[in-house]
Amino acid sequence: MNNNLSNDREFLLPVSGLFIGLSLLVATLLNWLTWPSWGVMLKPDFVALTLLYWCTHKPNRVGIGMAWMIGIISDVADATLFGQHALAYTVLAFGGIVLNRRIQMFNFRQQTIQVFPLLLSSYLVYALVSWQMHGVIAWQFFIGSVTSAALWTPLTVALQNLRNTRHNPNEL
Repeated sequence: MNNNLSNDREFLLPVSGLFIGLSLLVATLLNWLTWPSWGVMLKPDFVALTLLYWCTHKPNRVGIGMAWMIGIISDVADATLFGQHALAYTVLAFGGIVLNRRIQMFNFRQQTIQVFPLLLSSYLVYALVSWQMHGVIAWQFFIGSVTSAALWTPLTVALQNLRNTRHNPNEL
């Protein structure tokens, strides 16, 4: 009973806008890392993961508008088709906001199962844009959604631990 109470209070803990912004900035920098040619298809989308985390844990602070702005910035930074990331992140944020209470009621393993279709829908947007541009859908687009889903639990634990730096365990 006490564990459920602490989980409920965890949702109520405030988080600063600076912390949200810094986490999204770090995720953007991780997305810009170069990968070897064999590892590009395994590359997870760190921005999508972090954005989905904030949309499921703080949907009133991070939403579709923020996802769209981050997507536009990612499009400009990656020199990709303008709006591709914005559309994918907007679809992802919508799913995260709609399913936020459902995702939070599960343990981490079950959350990963719930988050995977959301990430897959985001990668489906990338595949559809590629299909419109090049006439081909490459199956490699979808491997990144598997690796991104596999990183859901470590990212969630890391962000929750960074958020909970209070000294007194009884303070809210």
